[in-house]
Amino acid sequence: MGQERLNAFLLTKERLHRRFKGLMVPFIVGCALFMQMLDATVLAIALPAMALSFDVPVVQLNLAITAYLLAAAVFVPISGWAADRWGARRVFVAAIVVFTTSSAGCALANSMNDLVAWRVMQGIGGAMMVPVGRLILLRTTAKHELLRAMAFLSMPALLGPMLGPPVGGFLVTFASWHWIFLMNLPIGLLGVYMTLRYVPLSSNQITRRPLDAIGFFLSAICLATLVAAFEMLGQGRLGLHWVAGLLMIGLASGWLYKWHSARCANPIIDLELMRISSFRESVIGGNLCRFAIGATPFLLAILLQVGFGMTPLSAGLITFASAAGALLMKFTARPILQRWGYRRVLMSNAVLTGAALAVCATFSAQTPVAIMIGVLLIGGFFRSLQFTAVNTLGFADIPADRMSSASGFSAMAQQLSISLGVGIAASAINVSMTVRGAATLTSVDLVAGFVTIGLFCALSVFSFRRLAPTAGESLQSRTP
Repeated sequence: MGQERLNAFLLTKERLHRRFKGLMVPFIVGCALFMQMLDATVLAIALPAMALSFDVPVVQLNLAITAYLLAAAVFVPISGWAADRWGARRVFVAAIVVFTTSSAGCALANSMNDLVAWRVMQGIGGAMMVPVGRLILLRTTAKHELLRAMAFLSMPALLGPMLGPPVGGFLVTFASWHWIFLMNLPIGLLGVYMTLRYVPLSSNQITRRPLDAIGFFLSAICLATLVAAFEMLGQGRLGLHWVAGLLMIGLASGWLYKWHSARCANPIIDLELMRISSFRESVIGGNLCRFAIGATPFLLAILLQVGFGMTPLSAGLITFASAAGALLMKFTARPILQRWGYRRVLMSNAVLTGAALAVCATFSAQTPVAIMIGVLLIGGFFRSLQFTAVNTLGFADIPADRMSSASGFSAMAQQLSISLGVGIAASAINVSMTVRGAATLTSVDLVAGFVTIGLFCALSVFSFRRLAPTAGESLQSRTP
């Protein structure tokens, strides 16, 4: 009897140890993603204080945000090649070091030019950090455990944008703007240690393939101009003819890249991946849903602060309800998808996600805070479930030797969709103001933004309905 108890104890201990090790890689990659997403949203609220520090107009400091987005967009496609060339684990550690070091540089910047230069370095680190981290997750996680890992990983993507406003408001109010960058230092150092300690060396699979320099050049122009166009569209700083010019350059470069990739043995962005149904629909339908990642914090911040006159800290605390919904999803995503399947869940949940966003358009200054928190809580749950399902399904049928290309492709598409989401939401607001003939934004104009983004999310149902009823079944099997 004593031996049986000992064996049972040892078996339980072994299972807990395997579960712990299985969660460490998603946790490490999630921390890197959280650091990037938080940094991307926390800066906006600190711009007025930074403008006073550098003695420049606050509008000029928006270049610090744009510089990061452009650098990230340009270098995301090369992340897969770098991971194959030097090993995913090595590149991931190097990316964390670059991101963390440049964060310290941003905090120590003495001028706007210094800040922009360090933000470019930060963008390069972020471009490598997230897609390579996800590649490590894909290489070290069995397919039947991928849903659990992706559910864990999807939370930072939602927590970062929602935590950004309250964290930024708190730091700027009670400390200084420098701390929005300095807080990355302990997270980065912990990330390096945890990666070296827990990420297996087996993730350093090396495939020596030549760099597609022409493809990198064309994709860099395409992505940089498209992201710049979407950013300028959202800010309304340039005329429509400039935005149209950037869009034309971006689309022309994209067409040239498509022509080039069909004749290149190792294209930097593998467009042939779009022939895989599950990956294609996760990119097309998933990116329609991802408009909400960038647009929702943007719209809520304006609605609560400008429309309702709340402080940044109060508004941020209310929007955090969406993050609480995302946390709740972690415990329910797996049984929901196992019960109803990916195709049915993605189709129905696309409509629910869009509806939850549209309901935000009904908020007014008289709406009880409890009602707003409840709506945001439910909406955060639906969005998180959608992104978890999309992120998992996208890699369900990708061969192991093409995982690095798929991870870079997916990260590139996400970067564009988030920028486009903000641009579309801001354009809807501008159209509403134009129709009203008003020069000042009110909460009425935000209705158009919420409804438009909600409609795009709901339209993704037409993409997901093209999935096979059996889509994602390989993720349910216990065969790695």
